[in-house]
Amino acid sequence: MRSIWKGSIAFGLVNVPVKVYTATEDHDIRFHQVHAVDGGRIKYDRVCQVCGKSVQYSDIDKAYTSPDGEQVVLTDADFSKLPAAEKHEIPVLEFVPSDQIDPVLFDKSYYLEPDSATPKAYQLLAATLERIDKTALVHFTLRQKTRLAALRVREGVLVLQTLLWPDEVRAVEFPSLGDAPAPRPQELKMAETLVESMSGDFDPSEYTDEYQIELQKLLDEAIASGTGKVEPAAETAPAEQADAEVVDLVAALQRSLESSGRREAAPAKKPAKKAAKKAAPRKAATSKAAASKTATRKGA
Repeated sequence: MRSIWKGSIAFGLVNVPVKVYTATEDHDIRFHQVHAVDGGRIKYDRVCQVCGKSVQYSDIDKAYTSPDGEQVVLTDADFSKLPAAEKHEIPVLEFVPSDQIDPVLFDKSYYLEPDSATPKAYQLLAATLERIDKTALVHFTLRQKTRLAALRVREGVLVLQTLLWPDEVRAVEFPSLGDAPAPRPQELKMAETLVESMSGDFDPSEYTDEYQIELQKLLDEAIASGTGKVEPAAETAPAEQADAEVVDLVAALQRSLESSGRREAAPAKKPAKKAAKKAAPRKAATSKAAASKTATRKGA
């Protein structure tokens, strides 16, 4: 990995020198656009709409257009005047309970490596965060943008996760949920049973990106054919579509349990005992009738 940023964490009066690395990577297969007729690659040219000439990237400024149509052009010098956190410092603002940070706020993740011959301060901060079970909120400036970030520990390594600002999270306003009926107790019980039958420990290695695997397989077959194109696949019968809306949720949940193959077998019926229980009253009635007849004869 190659570091994308160097600086230090300001933990009170303690400075922790670190290098920043991108913690994730994208494995999506990349495509470029070509002319469908001859396969020629499509290129893009930055053309000025006023003079009609091509413009180099170094000669391009940024402009903002207001809702009223007014345009304002800003240069790099203008952006440098804006307030921003120290470019090479990650100040700790405060420590908060980890469960108070809504996961919807998390954006991108970065690994922090100690950038010192004696990483004692780094280890101290990491050990402290693990012991107190809290997350440090920090300021982090990257690519001329100040971000709020969460600093936590993962497998002994400090991890920086940028957070969205509160106004970047959309408000939830779905009128259809306001009039929705509450689930019935029977539905809740059946749903909980289904959840229990599908529960297990999370292991990320058990999941794979099937789309990317099949896409790569498709590309490899096209390359092996020597034509540079994908052979047309044989037509298959369309799969049966499920109902758009399930009317009987309990029945649907029951079918889900049956299809999961993890439902406990229902206890077997015992008709013999039930028959015996039904026969018992008849026997008692017969004995009672016989006793009544005997008493009548004696009385006669």
